[in-house]
Amino acid sequence: MARLTEDDKARNEAAIRAAMEQILSGNLPPAGKADLKTLASLAGVTRTGFYTKKNRDGTPRPGAYQHLAEEFERRVRQLRDAGEIVDPRVAQIERLKSHNTELKERVTKRDEEIAELTAFRTLAVSRLAAQHAEIERLRKQIADGSNVRSLPAPAGGIVPFGSCS
Repeated sequence: MARLTEDDKARNEAAIRAAMEQILSGNLPPAGKADLKTLASLAGVTRTGFYTKKNRDGTPRPGAYQHLAEEFERRVRQLRDAGEIVDPRVAQIERLKSHNTELKERVTKRDEEIAELTAFRTLAVSRLAAQHAEIERLRKQIADGSNVRSLPAPAGGIVPFGSCS
């Protein structure tokens, strides 16, 4: 692989810095996020320049753009710590999590309301059944001719002496 000239390296660093500013301002490409892969893609460089290399004798040496990768990761971390989320997908995940929590609370509240209404309905139906049974018992008592007498109905549906209220 060919070595980078100083001009190529300077152009690449400028492109990386421009891509870094674009990402940190929240202007991400589709399906991109605030990471080194997107940074390398936007800058038009390979990701390998961001990572530590090994010499032939096994000793580590910094990648050509490792200092920029460290600066980028530091700035992303600072923005996240400050509450300015760079990655819109992370913001969307946070928004969906809070919406999910809200929906769970609403479902719990509705479940409680449904339980209360079910208990009320059960009580109302049982009271209606008891009232119906009492009415049926009284009707049967009248029909059997016991000592319960029916009052005569007013003639023409008019109350003779006025209202009782």
